[in-house]
Amino acid sequence: MKTKAILMLCALLFLVACTVPVEKQCVTADDCVAATCCHASDAVNAEFGPECSEALCTAECAPRTLDCGAGSIDCVRGSCRVVLN
Repeated sequence: MKTKAILMLCALLFLVACTVPVEKQCVTADDCVAATCCHASDAVNAEFGPECSEALCTAECAPRTLDCGAGSIDCVRGSCRVVLN
């Protein structure tokens, strides 16, 4: 019974890894960053994140983005995601 549960868990993890695009794959939230420099509404693996050192963004609090503390970045079921408050 225990072996069957372990095999099912391994199969589930394999399926998740196969269905999540490589640029969004993560293990923890620390693996993820905003997908765009300004008004981000999505997240990606840090290896694929934008270089924002010279980005100039407006002070607008755009809806459904990370602007103005409206959300956070998390690793949800192996995929980098924006979680809105």
